[in-house]
Amino acid sequence: MEYKNLIDFDSKRRQLIEDILKLKKERKAIILAHNYQPPEIQDIADLRGDSLELSLKASKTDAEVIVFCGVFFMAETAKIVSPQKRVLIPVAGACCDMANMITPEDVKRLRDKHSEVPVVTYVNSTAEVKALSDICCTSANAVKVVGTFSERQILMLPDMNLARYVQRFYPEKEIIFFEGFCPFHHQLTPEDVKRAKEKYPNAVFIAHPECRPEVIDLADYVASTSGMLRLAKELPHKEFIIGTEIGLLYPLRKENPEKIFHHPAPDKMLCPSMKKTRLEDVLNALENFEFEVELPEEIRSKAYQAVKRMLEIV
Repeated sequence: MEYKNLIDFDSKRRQLIEDILKLKKERKAIILAHNYQPPEIQDIADLRGDSLELSLKASKTDAEVIVFCGVFFMAETAKIVSPQKRVLIPVAGACCDMANMITPEDVKRLRDKHSEVPVVTYVNSTAEVKALSDICCTSANAVKVVGTFSERQILMLPDMNLARYVQRFYPEKEIIFFEGFCPFHHQLTPEDVKRAKEKYPNAVFIAHPECRPEVIDLADYVASTSGMLRLAKELPHKEFIIGTEIGLLYPLRKENPEKIFHHPAPDKMLCPSMKKTRLEDVLNALENFEFEVELPEEIRSKAYQAVKRMLEIV
């Protein structure tokens, strides 16, 4: 890029940010960005973090409008816990492949087949699926949530890898799972991890619970994205291999400039939906209230009960 074009680009970007901040104030809005969002989106956000964590924090603010930079189920979750606020997702087509793998009809079929079995649903799911569940969980608290049930069998939706991770902690239980998965975490292989460990022998490997079991077997630690951010700060180690979507490297490096972070498979673990949001999209959302998330109250209230039950025990 020529020097003049670079100046023009930077000037345009600065103007976009100024317009966003000005309009955000006028709209009494708050901007949320998931940990996997592009760096420039994370930088303009009021809050950055995991999806449920962001929704809960936003619900406690006096903001009238929530702009959720993430994928659709995340914006739905914000609406579930903040029905009185307007919730916008800047890119209507930003969806989660795993959330879309399971339908309400799938849940009903499984509930009919396992009629006495509690249904624990990962928050990475649609509002309709949450509404048909007994309780929700996150990747950080799934083990604890399952442990509150006395039943021997538990049905976990929709991520089979998270379910198999939880199974490790409860050999006396049978975790029945739907065969959904995050394509980007599932693509990480043991061979990828072993190559990274050979290349960076002093690095600690942290895997996300959405990774396949044979990858979990190689992990020094297993944690959600917020958990990885916390571990990076707390652990004495100076070098890490991070087994989650590549977007997390940005906040890790930003918050820990004295430490080194590697990725075992950057080309495999890049979620296109998470990278769709641009500054222009955020501005458009604030200017035109696009794209607004609306849920039927019957669905929203039932989904909220599943989330609320989780919050009461964790």
